[in-house]
Amino acid sequence: MKVIKAKPSTHRPLTEEMIDAAILQGEARRASSLQAVSVTFEESSLVIRFEDGSGVLLPVNQYPEFDGFDAGDYEGLTVGFAGTALCHEGKDLDVSIAGMISASPSLMRMAASVVASRNGRQSSAAKSEAARANGKKGGRPRKADPAL
Repeated sequence: MKVIKAKPSTHRPLTEEMIDAAILQGEARRASSLQAVSVTFEESSLVIRFEDGSGVLLPVNQYPEFDGFDAGDYEGLTVGFAGTALCHEGKDLDVSIAGMISASPSLMRMAASVVASRNGRQSSAAKSEAARANGKKGGRPRKADPAL
């Protein structure tokens, strides 16, 4: 068995600059992540609402984590982990909201479509250069007629 010795840690005192940097890093992470603000149970589905007013409806029968829950148990669900998880203290349950969404094939197909559409609209230096080069050659080449 290989033994790995821990390196001695160098203690650095906490400074105001370090605190400010950590706050900025946290704000940037929060701005770029999924932030749920509420969860409710309606007609056999969880309704998760986000900071921007949007929401998602997830049927609980699709998620084995909720097997054994009764209607009263759903009232105990809260949003935790900075808006990224659903938590139930009595059931010792913490479920990632992103994980629940990614477990839905239809939501993942929709997300893939949105990402593809958004990425296709983005312009880059390479796309611009290719368009200019094609323009100098007379534009996009015509498709060959298969009948010929």
